[in-house]
Amino acid sequence: MKLKFILCLFGVAALISSCSDHLYAPALHHSDIAYMPKPVSADTGKSATYISAGVTFDTNINPLDQVTSGQLNLSHANTFDHFNLAYGAFGVLGSYTNGELQPNDPYYFKNKFFGAGGARLSGDYFIKGRHFDFRIIGFEAVYSHEFGDYANFRKAVTNQPNFFTDTRTDLFTLGGTTELIFHTNHTQNKFGFRVFAGGTFGQDNVYKNKNANYTYQTINQGIVTVAYFMQIKHYVAIFEGGNYFQFRLGYQF
Repeated sequence: MKLKFILCLFGVAALISSCSDHLYAPALHHSDIAYMPKPVSADTGKSATYISAGVTFDTNINPLDQVTSGQLNLSHANTFDHFNLAYGAFGVLGSYTNGELQPNDPYYFKNKFFGAGGARLSGDYFIKGRHFDFRIIGFEAVYSHEFGDYANFRKAVTNQPNFFTDTRTDLFTLGGTTELIFHTNHTQNKFGFRVFAGGTFGQDNVYKNKNANYTYQTINQGIVTVAYFMQIKHYVAIFEGGNYFQFRLGYQF
């Protein structure tokens, strides 16, 4: 089967324009990772529960389209002498807004609803200093299940002329992390930076139409995100970006 390789999203856009093909990926494609807060080693309480809510902005695989969603995260974390572990659940509600299909296209739409739910797991090995924890190496894993109109749309058009889709609604993403987090003397105020690099299991970045004699596959199949975490007393703020941008506000119990 012939593969058409595209170097980047702009390459995808140019190729789509030239051959009138349309590509559609899962709603949380490469945007399912979200930073999970954890107590630092100097905290008197080594166990904490966090709740956060925020918004995510993404273009998915089509630069002309826009994906906007709200996300609610609930997690619990434990910190030991040189290791920490966090686990939790999340829910997403959002809208996929079309910017590529024209009104005369039989499958034209303005926007389509999507939702998702799933679970997260994260852990780190760290060394501690007087005012910092260096979480040298860690991991983050997330499972999500998508539902809604956008998922149904991908299945409906998957083998129609000029439509190439990834119809998966279940995603599992895993990757490594490194993080440096600072704290004040009383540990009430904290801030840090975390880098994630990983990928989504399965035939990621592959877009098929069984009635065509070719398929689309992007070369870059990895996910890299950078997160900034800040906590003042019990209040939390998180900024995260990669292929997407996410902003969340939360509270530590």
